[in-house]
This record gives sequence, structure tokens and C-alpha cells, in this order.
Amino acid sequence: MKDKTIRLARNGINDLNEYTPGKPIEEVQREYGLDEIIKMASNENPFGPSPKAIEAMTKAINDVNLYPESSSLMLRQKIAGNFGIHEDMVTLANGADNILGLIAQATVNEGDEIVMGDPTFAAYDTRTRIMGGIPVKVPLKNFTYDLPAVAKKITSKTKLVFVCNPNNPTGTIVTREEVEDFMNSVPQECIVVFDEAYAEFVHPNIYPQTIKYIQDQRNVIMVRTFSKLFGLAGLRVGYAVGPKHLISMLRKVVEPFPVNRLAQSGALAAFDDHAFLNRVLTENEKGKEFLYQQFSKMKMAYCPSHTNFIFVDLGMDGQFVFEKLLEQGIIIRPGGLWNYPQFARITIGTSDQNEKLIEALNIIAG
Repeated sequence: MKDKTIRLARNGINDLNEYTPGKPIEEVQREYGLDEIIKMASNENPFGPSPKAIEAMTKAINDVNLYPESSSLMLRQKIAGNFGIHEDMVTLANGADNILGLIAQATVNEGDEIVMGDPTFAAYDTRTRIMGGIPVKVPLKNFTYDLPAVAKKITSKTKLVFVCNPNNPTGTIVTREEVEDFMNSVPQECIVVFDEAYAEFVHPNIYPQTIKYIQDQRNVIMVRTFSKLFGLAGLRVGYAVGPKHLISMLRKVVEPFPVNRLAQSGALAAFDDHAFLNRVLTENEKGKEFLYQQFSKMKMAYCPSHTNFIFVDLGMDGQFVFEKLLEQGIIIRPGGLWNYPQFARITIGTSDQNEKLIEALNIIAG
């Protein structure tokens, strides 16, 4: 059977492993018979969706017998207005993961080299291999993208460079100055993809303004999502911003109705719910500081994070801690996935969730 699969499959996928998402709440409830599950594994917003998004989706539900507006025009206009660009420089899809897939489909030929950090978001490697590209992985430096080392790996065969900023799973960033130096060394014909899924959590004074490269018609694509700060992970809304010549390429490979009707309505409403967004940011910072303090008390080193998660050295086998926490109804992401077996990526939760996590970790640590 395996030989038959190899013969039938596209060359690029034979060596791929299936993506394993964070363990779902429903599965843990079934396995352990628990009523309360705290999920701190997938960097979802623990405060739920925007109330304005719920209201908008409730109104829109009566029209789900109709296909959604294919180009998501109103949402594209809203995003474009935020960046001061034309709506034709924005395209949407079924989550940022889908956007990354479109970028690979539209640009990567067999044999093209795609440069990325290591460890970083697994989708870059997967999408590259599916299209027959060659991943070129550059080790992080101090848990952060090493942009000078990345620049040295760019050759005439390089088609894309993925820069995950903030980086997943480490939560670190490359600064405005570092990106400026990097972009000065990138050949014009190379496409740089800035994955900014957690951008809204970063202080703007130090964060790169990648939109300026797009306005200057550089081969740059910015990828963002409504899954994190906006609390709409279940709707799957991601978007790309880039110069028109690159965005038009993505539109050639996107499916006809990439963002459903409820998702468009919810995202449009959430975009302007500033009271909700500010509350989430404030609570996230409080939770981050609390977890920092508690990890320090337990002698657990961590990466200072610019996101809604923390990459922490547990000082013991991460898979063991993961399984012990499951017994108490708490889900985290063990670091073995990124070859950091003693680490875990832990989403910052509500104050109650954070306290329960620390209580459980103290029990496990003895």
C-alpha cells in the first residue's frame, strides 16, 4: 500500500508528515472525562470574539443561503484604508495558512530555494515541499531570526524568503533597523514574505513598517490574520498585502469564494471594535507579566515574548509535562515539534487560566 501511495502522490508530498494541530478541547474531554478544559496550545484569544463581531454575524446568518461576495470588497477596503493603500493591494483567503499556500502555488517552481528560519512556522516548509521547492533553513540566533545569516543564504535560485515576525514558536521579533539593513541586501527579484500574524501585539515603536516596502513597489508580501487579537480563529480569515503585481498573482490561484459570508461580516465588525481590542491587549500584558514572574520563581527560563504566547524551558521533558497537564484539563504545546524537547509554547490565558496553569506546573515540578 505504501508503494502505491508513493507512485500516486505528487513528488513533493511523499516525505511530508501530516500537520498535527494543538490537541482539541473536545478530544481531551472525551479522553479524560473532564468538564472544564483550558486550552493554552494554539494561541487563540481566551477572551472570545468581539461582541460587535457576534452581533454582525447574527444578522448575517439569515443570508447564508447566498454565496458570499467573492472578492470581500468591503473588508479589503477597510484593510486598505488602515494602511493607506489601494484595495487592489489586498487579498483575502481562508486563514493566513491559506494565504501562505496561495503564495507558494503562485510563485514556487520545482527546484526553487525558499529561505526561512529554524525553528519557525511549519507551514513554510510544508508549502515549499508540496510545490517541489527546496527549503533552506537558517538557525535562529538567541531564539530570533538571524537576518544577516538569512541574507547570506540568498542565491540566484532563491524565490522566496519567509520572515516570521514575531516568530512562532519563540515570540521574538526582528526590529525596524534590522529589517531595514536586511532589505538593503535582498536582490530586487527575490520575494520577501513577512508573516505578521501577531503584529498587533508588538509595540509599534520598534516594529518594522513593512508597508513602506510595498508602497515602494518592492517584492514584499505582508501576511496577517483575524485569528489572534481579533478572536476569530474559527472563522478563518487571513489577508495578504502587497504590490498589485504580486497580489494579482495570488488572485489567479485563489478559490472562487475564499472567505465565507459570516467570516466577512464578523471580521469587518471586529476591525473597528477598538474597546475590545484594547482590553485584550491590556489583559494579555498583565497575563504575560504574571507568567514571567511565576516562571522565574520556578527557575524556568523563557523567551521574552512580543505575542500572546511564551516559549518556556520547563527544565524537564516537555512531552511528560504536556501529558500530566492533560490529566488536569490543561492543554499546552510541547516543544518536541521544534526540536526543543524541554520547552513548551504556552498561550497566555485569562487570569484564572494562568493561575490554574501555574498551580498545576508547581505540582508537576514537585
